Formats: sequence, C-alpha cells, structure tokens
Amino acid sequence: MKYLFIFVFLLGIQFQGITQTFSVKGTVMEEGKREALPFVNILLLSANDSSQVGGSVSDIDGRFEISGVRRGEYLLKVQSMGYRDFLKSLMVSSNMDLGNLFISEEATDLSEVIVEARRSTGMQKGDTTQFNADAFKTMKDASAQALIEKLPGISSEEGGLQAQGEAIAQILVDGKPFFGTDVTAALQNIPAEMIQSIEIFDQKSEKAQLSGFDDGERLKTINIITKPNRRKGQFGKTTVGYGSDERYLAGASINVFNEDTRLTFTGLSNNVNILNYSSDPNAQSNTSPQQGVITTNILGANYSDLWGEKIKVTGSYVYTKTENVGLESRFRDFVTSDASNQFYSENSRDVRVNRRHQANLRFEYNIDERNRILYIPRFSARFENENSGFYGETSDGINLINSVENSRIGRYEDFDLFNRFFYSHKFNKPGRTFTARVNFSTGWNIDNSTRNAINTFFEDSGENEEILNQITERDRRGNSWNTRFSYTEPIGQKGQMEWEYSIGNRKNDSDQLLYNVISDIGEPNILALDTALSNSFVSNYLTNQFEWGYQFQTEKFKVQAEVEYQDARLNNDQLFPNSEVLNRNFQNVLPTMRLEYKFSPKTNIQLDFDTYTNEPQVGQLQQAINNNNPLQLRTGNPDLDQAYSNQVRMRFRGNNPDKDRNWFIFAQGRVTNNFIANSTFIAESPIEVAPGVVLQQGAQLNRPVNLDGFKELRSWMSYGIPLGFIKSNFNINAGLGITQRPGQVNDQIGFNNSNRYSGGFSLSSSISENVDFNIWSRSSFNEVQNTLNSNLNSEFFQQRFRLNFNWIIWKGIIYRLDLNHQINRGLAEGFDNNFTLANMSLGKKIFNNQRGEISIMAYDILGQNANVRRNITETFIEDTQSNVLQQYVMVSFTYNLRRFSRGVDEKDFGDSFMENQQQ
Repeated sequence: MKYLFIFVFLLGIQFQGITQTFSVKGTVMEEGKREALPFVNILLLSANDSSQVGGSVSDIDGRFEISGVRRGEYLLKVQSMGYRDFLKSLMVSSNMDLGNLFISEEATDLSEVIVEARRSTGMQKGDTTQFNADAFKTMKDASAQALIEKLPGISSEEGGLQAQGEAIAQILVDGKPFFGTDVTAALQNIPAEMIQSIEIFDQKSEKAQLSGFDDGERLKTINIITKPNRRKGQFGKTTVGYGSDERYLAGASINVFNEDTRLTFTGLSNNVNILNYSSDPNAQSNTSPQQGVITTNILGANYSDLWGEKIKVTGSYVYTKTENVGLESRFRDFVTSDASNQFYSENSRDVRVNRRHQANLRFEYNIDERNRILYIPRFSARFENENSGFYGETSDGINLINSVENSRIGRYEDFDLFNRFFYSHKFNKPGRTFTARVNFSTGWNIDNSTRNAINTFFEDSGENEEILNQITERDRRGNSWNTRFSYTEPIGQKGQMEWEYSIGNRKNDSDQLLYNVISDIGEPNILALDTALSNSFVSNYLTNQFEWGYQFQTEKFKVQAEVEYQDARLNNDQLFPNSEVLNRNFQNVLPTMRLEYKFSPKTNIQLDFDTYTNEPQVGQLQQAINNNNPLQLRTGNPDLDQAYSNQVRMRFRGNNPDKDRNWFIFAQGRVTNNFIANSTFIAESPIEVAPGVVLQQGAQLNRPVNLDGFKELRSWMSYGIPLGFIKSNFNINAGLGITQRPGQVNDQIGFNNSNRYSGGFSLSSSISENVDFNIWSRSSFNEVQNTLNSNLNSEFFQQRFRLNFNWIIWKGIIYRLDLNHQINRGLAEGFDNNFTLANMSLGKKIFNNQRGEISIMAYDILGQNANVRRNITETFIEDTQSNVLQQYVMVSFTYNLRRFSRGVDEKDFGDSFMENQQQ
C-alpha cells in the first residue's frame, strides 16, 4: 500500500508537469502621472468568445499576476471605476511580463444627456467583497462610519462593528493602515464624500501574501479606496459645544493629504461619554459603552508616506486620559448542588483615572523585486488610579450567609513593547520563496494598592466579624521571543510544498507581596508580611515546532494540508514562601486543512480546519491568593496543562450584480480538551485552605482547572436586496450560538449549556443627500440549562430597535433623530428594564458654502437611559446594571473643512475652487 501511494503521488506530479501553464504579470499605472494604481481589476478573456478564463486585482503597488494560463490567444482587459477600459491582445506561449500598462481617467462631458439608473451596490472578487460608495447615499458631511453601516453584512455588536459575522480588526485607506487597530477613530476621520469604493476581506499574514501558503493568520479588514480627486488637500471637522449640567464638548480632526504623504491630527475633550471625536455627536454609537459617566481627553496623529521609491512608512500615536465614575449593581446565581442555592448581590462605586500612550509604526523596505524587509514595532504605557468600594451579600435565598464592605485605593502601571521583523526573498523560480520572521516583546506591570474591609459571617452561634487593613504590591515582568523560518518549493505548475520551523520562549516573573497594617498611626506604617497571601513565581514556556505542508491550486479550486509537530516545555518555579519546582513536557501533532472553491467569479466558499494549543498564563499558574473580594477568593494552579482545540470554520460569499443581491454565511465550531475552566469551592463550615487562610462558611475559593467537554458553535447569515420603490437597501440576518462550558463546584463536574437564537433586519436609505435614515432591529432568545442545578435553568429575551433619521428640511435647516428602544425579559428581579433612549437635534447650516452649522441637541429626551447586561459563565449567571449618562441639552458649533486641489474633472475643481475662495 505504501508503494502504491508513492507511485500515485509521483504520477500526479508528472501529470502536472505535462499540462504546462504560464503566468502573465504587469503593473497598472495612471496615464500622465506615472503613478501606480492599486485595486484595479484585471480580466483575462478568451479571444474566441470573450469569456473570462482568469483574473486578478492589482496590489498596493499596482502589480498583478495571473497564473495557470494555458497556451493560446487572449484579450487582457484592465478596468477600474473612473478610468477608461484598457484592452490588449496577447499570444501566450511562455511566461509574460507586460511591464507598465497605462490607463487614463474618463472625461466628463457636461453637455451629455444624463440617464439615471440604479448603480450596482458591489461585486464579489474571490474572497474580497467590493462595494460602490456612490450606490449608498449619505448626508453631505457624513463620516465613513455612516456609509459603512449601510453596507450589506455590516452589523453592530456590543458597541463594535462586525463584517460578515466577524469583528472588524483594522481599517486601511488606499491600502495603508490608518490609526492602527482603532477602527472607530479611523472611520470617524474620513468623510464619506471622499470614498470611491469599499473592500471587505480577510487580510492574510505578510508571509502568506508573499508565498501564497496560507498560515491561518487573518484579520477582518476594511479597505477604503478614496476618489483620485480627493487625495490632495486639507479636510476635517471641528466642534465646540456647551450645555446643561456643565456638559461640554470640544473636538477637531484635521487631515492633510498630498497623494502618498498623509497626516492626520485629532483632539477631543468632553464629559459626555464620547470616546472618539465623532462626526455626529448625536449618534449613540459614538458614546458606547454606556457604562458610567466618562470624561475624556485625546490627542492623536497618524502619518503615512513613501520615502523614495522603495520605502513605505505608516505610524500613529494617541494619548488618552479618561476619568470614569461608575456605579453598578450585580446579582449572581451560583452553580451549587441541586438541593441548595447561593446568591450574591453587590452594589459598587468605582472612580478610575486612566492615562495611556499608544504608538504604532510600520516600516517597509522593498530592496528590489525579490527582497523585502518589514519592521513593525508597537508600544503602549498605561497609568491608572483607582478609588473604589463595594458592599456585597451572600444568601441562600432566605437567610444571609455573609457580607463584605470593602474599599480600595490603588495605582497601576503597565508597559508593553512589541517588535516584529520580517524578511522575504523570492527566487528566480516562481513559487520558490524564503521568509524569516522574528518577534520580540517585553512588558511589566507594577501595582500598589491599599484596602480596608469588614467581613461579617452569619453563623448559628452568632455573627463573626473580620477586619482587614492591607497593602498589596505586585510586580510582574515578562518577555517573549519567537523565530520562524519558512521555505516553499513549487511542485509542477499547480502544486507547492512548504517546510517551516519555529522556536520561541515566553518568560514571566511575578511577585505578589501582601502586608497587614499593624498600625497606621504615624509614619511609616507598621507592617507585617502575610506569607499566606504572598508569592514569588517564575514561569518559562519553550516551544519547538516543525511543519510540512502541501498545496494544490487550480483556477477554481484550492486545497492545502499541513501537519505540525509541537514540542513544548513548561517550567514553573515558586521561590516564595516555599521553594517548589514543576516541569511539564507536551508533545502534540497539529493537523490543519484549508479548502477554497469558486462556484463562479461572484460566488465562493472557504473551509478551514485547525488544531491549536493554548498555554496557561502566569496569572492562572501563580499560586497566590487574591482577596480583592474576601468572600470570593481566587488563586492559581501551577499544575495546569495546555488546552487542545479542534476548530472548523466556513465562509460562503455570493453576489448577483444584475439583481444587486448579496449573501454571506459564516459558521464556526470548536471543541476543546483540557479547557481551562473555573473550579469553585464553597465552604459549608470554616476550613483552612492555605496556611493561615481560613475560608468561612459560605465563602468561595476559585481556581482554574483543566476540564474536557468545552464545545461551541457560532453561525451568522446575511441577505441583502435593494428596494427600488423606496430607494433603499434591505438586509436580513440570523444567527445561532450554542455553547457547552464545563465547570467544577465542590469537586462535582457539570456543564452550563446555553443556546442563543437571533434574527434581525436593517433598512438603509439611498434616497438623496437631503433625507437619510437607517432602521435596525435585532431580537435574541437565550436559554440556559445547568446539569448540576436545575434551579439555574432560565430563559432570557432581548429585543433592540434603532432608528437614525436625518433630514435637511429647508435652506440648510437639519433635523436629526437617534432612537434606541430595548426590551429585556427574564432577568433577575429588579433588572427587567425596558427603556427608550432618544436623542434629537435641530441645526442650521451657515456661511455661503454651508460648511458651518449651529445646532441644539437634547440627549435622552425621555429620561429613560439604562444599561443592563447578562453574563453567563461555567459557575454562575450574572445580571448587572450600571449608571449611565443622564439627560442634558447642548448648543454646539461645527465647521467642516474641505480644500482639495485640482481634481480629475472640471466640476470637482470648480466646487473646490469656489469653497476655497469663500473660506
């Protein structure tokens, strides 16, 4: 059998060599400017019947390559919105390099008769979904976010945007990173009127883009392609406002674009919960999360440029200072035995002042056509002050078991530095590549806090009171490095093989020292080290990985299979209060498989199967008791193993440009063995859980443990169609989530099984620039079943409805309404809050160019704003409600800056020239 397999394999390679194919490549340039054009469609058509036989999209440098082309006559077609189609006849008999292909902009004949027709919203190009911005009408001064929220497959979840069921991780502008991973800041700094088209895709890693060998590293990415006549000029917005209850807002965003040289400055100061400078302060999405009352100050900058012909640089820096005053109530229903119940209620007040510096840089050096260097450093520093307190009670539903009154003052410092260095080389033989990647990161956390607590335990013999006065010092330092080498080799015309080796290490040094204050009279305090609550711990995690893979690709079909052998060594050394050493070795075989199939150029499916491991973190390993809540102690577990997961993911994308319909299906399933779950021990009577640490009756000790049985399924679908009779786009979506989470309570293993069914719709207008609305509705039904305690079985229903309406009534008078209605059913008593949050404003455009606006806005005009959430874990079900920003009225002035240089047509230049003269 073994020899038969080898024979078939060699025969397949030989067959590939007989069916010889070639490649066609070139570079798309703009006529007259000799500038490369990215994201241009290149089609290879049959010379006989003009049917498409291949295609590609130019990269950020205008380069493209079509592989797998058979010998024969073809017609090459280059097309892009705003440019004339370029046609070229080809006779392919060998690999061809067409050099530079120049395309010219379309001229606008102002005397033509205009025939109006609905423009196609978009098209599917492989795994990239592209939308035409002009097919989605927005208000004149709307932001990119207002436009993107209209796109099919875009939804809002937990205050963030999702595309095709997955969270958007980054925004590119003309293929270049914009404000790092801050999606909201990026979308708020680009006006919708600048956008020509929008691409949604899963960006692969640098190594995968070079070699064509998918390593599974992907980021859900939106690439905003700007109009050519909007890439040179100054634009932005500034707002100042003041209102009742001393509410204020001042913000500005200024962009200076000069083709490839782009600079953005942004600043914000407010006490109305706005976390990014927003183009529309009336919109609730810009005040998320609605938790606490937040004062924010921001200064930021983003820079991108080409240094010569070979170096690309992008970078950003943001300084943020926030002060959050939070009030919160929570109710937990704990997993216990079926014959008992335990409930915990808490009221807390938390004041935090947070200062953060964050910087990102991307430096790309294209040495020549075959060699490339990429360097990506990131740095962040956070300084936080805390002044908090809470009162909590534990009961069995009738009688109190214990209570705690706790206050804390703390200062916390976090520093993180990450560096990635990447080198790639293409050999003369197509498909033969070498890549090297080096990652290095370091960070440290220094925490200092003082706390006072009064713990009361209600026993049959009477009340037992415990008073704590403690100082805690934590010092955690860690660094990690990883080096990876990869080599790919073509096998025939359609196959490719890869060999990869990586080695890396993660080291963490964590110290926790807790002092009991014997006397706080005089300076300094008299302290005594509590050895039972102190710990010094060092952890090393060294991994070696060897990987082999094979890929086979045709015009419509691509399959890739890999197998990885991983050797991991986890060394845990406890240095204090006693010396303990625990060394663990893990060997795993990790197979992966990826499959892609194109039913047509507009419809495709992707299937991924992955296996991976997750190692425990230092906080989970360190056996030091954390008594932030004396009724619910936490500690680590140095005996933790790796978690081993199997995951399957499916993405289906389709587009019908003739009928203007789009559909997306996403599904992901995961099964994890040795899942790092939570184990809870609830004391039925006082018991010593560590030397000198007594767990009183009803109190809990939580620690992580490895348990099998974690299962998760998540799916999402979307279908979009145009509604011509009201000039709007209609989308429906549905989702299903099934989760089985293992947990352990007093040595009994059980499961929290939760099912979530959701469905909704959105309707977005494309009527005109004077009327704009979005209607969005989402309903979800959750059911929870617990195998240890049937009393925890519950059902929860939530329905959310939102209306965003903007109307230019007459001569620059603008009315805006943002309405959010929420229904909650099935929460704990006192948490069933149904509310309507309504914001309304009336404004007037001023100045000849109408770039200025004076408006009056009322926030929460019905006085019903609320924030209620449900959290489900393996050991409890929790409902929380926090304070939110209350009703206020604000008067504001906004000015929109628009100064663009000569555009591609006279109309654009004329509009820009008149505005500059008026300004």
